[in-house]
Amino acid sequence: MMSVDSNKNQDQESNENTSEEYPIIPNLLLDRPKEWTYTMRRCMQKVIPGLYIGPYSAASRSKLESLLEHGITHIICVRQDIEAHFIRPNFPDKFKYLVLNIADTISENIIQHFKNVKEFIDEGINSGGQVLVHGNAGISRSSALVIAYLMETYGLSRTYAFTLLQRKRFCINPNSGFMAQLKEYEPIYKAQGTLRNNQQKSIKERGKRTIHQMNIGRVEDRTNTMDS
Repeated sequence: MMSVDSNKNQDQESNENTSEEYPIIPNLLLDRPKEWTYTMRRCMQKVIPGLYIGPYSAASRSKLESLLEHGITHIICVRQDIEAHFIRPNFPDKFKYLVLNIADTISENIIQHFKNVKEFIDEGINSGGQVLVHGNAGISRSSALVIAYLMETYGLSRTYAFTLLQRKRFCINPNSGFMAQLKEYEPIYKAQGTLRNNQQKSIKERGKRTIHQMNIGRVEDRTNTMDS
């Protein structure tokens, strides 16, 4: 299990997320970890404004009042088919759910879900809501999904995103297969981000050229009018 190294973290904080392509990492995520107790693993923890991670028990039928008090509006429920009889959306009339079929095995393809998870979380946060990501224990599957979200949203490496999330929920421990896929995801999301930025820059440049051409055309029209 990976763990927090405060000296390395300080170095990473000064080196990561320096690009203007990504938003600044929220102070909530950078805060030093509070003392962790075993019972805290049964509760959900706030990761960044609008995003929580926790176990299924945090979204069980007895926790409706707590979910409402935290302002939860969106829930990502992660389970395997064989777990569906006890890990399920309990309040479909109260919250918007994204249910994912993911087994906690090293051979499971979790990377295929990263895009949908990011879109769902962004939708919840951008609409002013609060999103909870949970699996069964809130240790492997849910943490891998949240790490991927932090990586892509803030331009972080797998290692640093893991470290920051572990400050909020110390018991996280994605299985080795998930960790390998998170490592693979680093160049993928960065390449996709670069492509999007280049496309946006190209559109802006075309827009500027079009406006410039229009202005030149107006000047020429006025000049021709004066000459005539």
